[in-house]
Amino acid sequence: IKSVQEILGCMLEIAKRNTLHTFTVIPKRWVIERSFAWIEKCRRLWKNCERKLHTSLNMVVLAFIVLLLKRF
Repeated sequence: IKSVQEILGCMLEIAKRNTLHTFTVIPKRWVIERSFAWIEKCRRLWKNCERKLHTSLNMVVLAFIVLLLKRF
């Protein structure tokens, strides 16, 4: 079995649960959750209705382009 670093070329960090199960904000996870929230505002991206993977990827890219253009 190949490791994540060999396949994707990125490091994998596993966040261990605290024994008290207290909530802590993980900075990198916050960025991902915020990005998913921005994507969910686009009606076409609520569900994956596309037949091909590259079409879905292009829709995500277009959603972020629209988001960036609205900010200028």
